[in-house]
Amino acid sequence: MNPTVGIAVILTVLQAAHCQMIKDLSACLLGQNLRVDCRYENKTDNPLTYEFSITKDNRKHVIQSTINVSENIYRSRSNVTMYKNLVCLHLQSFTTSDEGVYMCELRATNDYTGNQIKNITVIKDKLEKCAGFSLLIQNTSWLLLLLLSLPLLQAVDFVSL
Repeated sequence: MNPTVGIAVILTVLQAAHCQMIKDLSACLLGQNLRVDCRYENKTDNPLTYEFSITKDNRKHVIQSTINVSENIYRSRSNVTMYKNLVCLHLQSFTTSDEGVYMCELRATNDYTGNQIKNITVIKDKLEKCAGFSLLIQNTSWLLLLLLSLPLLQAVDFVSL
């Protein structure tokens, strides 16, 4: 076998096997609610599974998951939203009893590299408020409406009103 062909085959297999990678895990407060953003790079169209959990008192508690069953104490006040390359955990009525090490675990179907995992320590007094720009990203319909309405606003002559 030609060495160049062999190297190309190995690189293709390695690239196909590594389908997603967590780039960043961050947490912020949105009013009284916690938001944990898990940003990832995805190189496949395969379905993505996730799990958000918290470790406190040396015990893991599943908050939201498509991999395992979520615990009742978190299920009623949490939800997950997914955007392009972003999975967000929203935990309502965040208090100091919810402090701990939060984990984001992602896995793409047929990804042979295993789960991607990142942790972040969340302490209420040390959390920053969520940035306004990230709020616009979450609700892209408002941003799209604003951008589409700009030409209409320019066409209206407000002086004659």
